[in-house]
Amino acid sequence: MISGRADCGIRYAVKRSGSAVAYCSLGIACGTRYEQGFHSGIAHFTEHTLFKGTKHKSSSVINGYLDRLGGELNAYTTKEEIVLHATILKEDLSKASSLLMEIATEATFPDNEVNTERGVVIDEIKSYKDSPSEDVYDRFEEKLFRGHSLSMPILGTPQSVRATSAEELRRFYKEKFVPGSMVFTIVADIDEKRMEADLLRTFDKFFSRNGTVSGELTRPESVTLDNVSGELTRPESVTLDNVFDEVINKRNHEANAVIGGYAPSLYEERERIATSLMSNILGGPAMNSILNDILREKHGWVYGVESSYTQYSDTGIMAISLGCERENTEKCIDAVRREISKLQDNTLTDRKLRAAKKQFLGQIAISSDNGESQCLSMGKSLLAYGKVASAEEIKREIEAVSADLIRDMACRIFAPDRTSCLILL
Repeated sequence: MISGRADCGIRYAVKRSGSAVAYCSLGIACGTRYEQGFHSGIAHFTEHTLFKGTKHKSSSVINGYLDRLGGELNAYTTKEEIVLHATILKEDLSKASSLLMEIATEATFPDNEVNTERGVVIDEIKSYKDSPSEDVYDRFEEKLFRGHSLSMPILGTPQSVRATSAEELRRFYKEKFVPGSMVFTIVADIDEKRMEADLLRTFDKFFSRNGTVSGELTRPESVTLDNVSGELTRPESVTLDNVFDEVINKRNHEANAVIGGYAPSLYEERERIATSLMSNILGGPAMNSILNDILREKHGWVYGVESSYTQYSDTGIMAISLGCERENTEKCIDAVRREISKLQDNTLTDRKLRAAKKQFLGQIAISSDNGESQCLSMGKSLLAYGKVASAEEIKREIEAVSADLIRDMACRIFAPDRTSCLILL
């Protein structure tokens, strides 16, 4: 793998694979929490309308450009980033890379296209709200970070989207899409030095012709909930006023619940890995997770249960989500709390710890075998840390986690005065 930073300020990483299919991605640090001074949901709305025309290509040309080559063009928005990514045959990689850079530097946001896409985004919001499992998590995050930009929904609201003009999209784009806030990653079966040289030429082409200045990667305000900017803070600095235990009755035929709280940030390395392991043990993707085994396989109480751990620049959320029949809600919540208590009261045995680490490493290895996942992961790492960790580094970090640290994280995250619960009935 080769990584570096171009003269214009954009960070990049390229890695050779053994596949005829190539993957490239462009990440920009301008997700939901960068929306201060703009209407809510503008980052996601921008992502949607990026493809609606550039200085040199119409919407129809952009949409069909990679299709005609058998490739795919996609994008997504999170709380902290917008990501554009493409899948293409390796011989067409330069075309895909140029298209991503053109979209990121020369998008025009035509008024008619923006007006059309506004309806699409509003329909997406309504559809999302119709999913109780998605709705309850958004409400949970909104309550947990009440008063802070992290509380804002990624999609925005129908009202905020209606209020967002094409001119405001152009202003957001101009302010946020700067090379110092961008990372570009490639995974392809091409010589790495050749990929690097081609990519640097592409950067020079677009940034020079658009007169774009570099600029440093900016960070959003830290999570102190008093909107005081400054150094990135630890999760402990998040005021605990936002701990809650609430039930919202929407007369759904089923109950959806989230239990969780503040968790380590991207930059708390040891704690982050330990929390990832704990989340995996409790309700990870494997069918043998503790909560799936008890709540679904043993008792048949839930439609589904999972544990998730979302990391931000200065805090994180670990949350256990479940869906069940309304009459099973209380006993499901009680069962979750009992299993958490067991992790708090008992240190994992050496055998269970080894098994958890092996399973986690296996999941990472399988994910890394997918070129697209690898490409996107490299981009996220570059945005967060300015580098891409090697497989050996990741393995060492996981192997270094002790059973005591996992227990400590269970006590810290799920302490009674830090744990929140939201039930949507």
